[in-house]
Amino acid sequence: MSAIGGLQTVEHSGMLKLYSALFYAGCSFLITVVNKTVLTSFRFPSYLFLGIGQMIVTLVVLYAAKIRKKVQFQDFDRSILFKIFPLPLLYVGNHITGLASTKKLRLNHFGCYLVVLNVTLLIHEFPKRVLCFYSLPMFTVLRKFTILMTMILEVYLLKKSFPRRLVYSIVAIVFGAMVAASSDLAFELEGYTFILLNDAFTAASGVYTKKKLGTEGLGKHGVLFYNALFIIIPTLLASAFTGDLHKAVTFKDWGDATFVFCFLLSCSMGFVLMYSIVLCSYYNSALTTTVVGAIKNVAVAYIGIFVGGDYLFSWTNFLGLSICMSGGLVYSYFIFNQKTPVSYEGAQELKIRITGDSTQKEAII
Repeated sequence: MSAIGGLQTVEHSGMLKLYSALFYAGCSFLITVVNKTVLTSFRFPSYLFLGIGQMIVTLVVLYAAKIRKKVQFQDFDRSILFKIFPLPLLYVGNHITGLASTKKLRLNHFGCYLVVLNVTLLIHEFPKRVLCFYSLPMFTVLRKFTILMTMILEVYLLKKSFPRRLVYSIVAIVFGAMVAASSDLAFELEGYTFILLNDAFTAASGVYTKKKLGTEGLGKHGVLFYNALFIIIPTLLASAFTGDLHKAVTFKDWGDATFVFCFLLSCSMGFVLMYSIVLCSYYNSALTTTVVGAIKNVAVAYIGIFVGGDYLFSWTNFLGLSICMSGGLVYSYFIFNQKTPVSYEGAQELKIRITGDSTQKEAII
């Protein structure tokens, strides 16, 4: 274990890395199914209120575990705000730009559901019909730039260097997304600006999460607890101000036991997803967590070809998805089978150090 620039680096076993990534992918898929039930099957009107419920579960579970000494993190004092900063601000930016970017999304078929809501440190998809004006494929392409931005920020903030093969796999993922969307191009400057801003906030959230995991007194559980603590009140106020809270409280199905069970399950799964994201970032990296999320989304698209009828098949789109998946699988193979960690370096320039087997090259960004 070493400490470089305030960030402790530990080389974890390949099995821990793999299991944490699979755990995150599984949780992300399951919460999509649960939230689709709550938000579409029962037509629950408030995804904000659902996010608040997930934050409450996070606070209650972690505080109870701390009281019972099952987990440890620093008690609240004035230093906590400086230690957790800027994660809450990144969350707010992520949330606002995520919602703004979906307002102008044009679905290319009636069966697609999408809403972007980050209830913690990273973005994930909630199922909800949205009235839109630019295409879902272009949305997907631009969202893939989160991966590239995350890699660049890890170089700049965490002083990482990446082997050439990992850089190529990332390029393949982004290129595959561009191929998949090439048959459904649409240009909408305002919408694209919000998506790219959302990409930047998402990438920054992931990288700063990784950085804060090495902060003394926080760790995995402290990052989760205090981020939820600092964002729950602003989110609650926003929900009340927009009328979202009133819609949730007056929802007609609160007396339905099935709905209540699904709602509580969603809140619980929200906490589990938050924990899985932090766990994956802890054992791997922010970049690996982002790539795992991308692979999961492509896998869901593959499933949609055969199940549900939501996927409109085209060979161009299918080819692009296949390139995306191939790049993601190659990245995963190299990450989970490497014997030496991706290095952290104290470079002063923003650069990606691309290493080969016997030679070494530098690419300045």
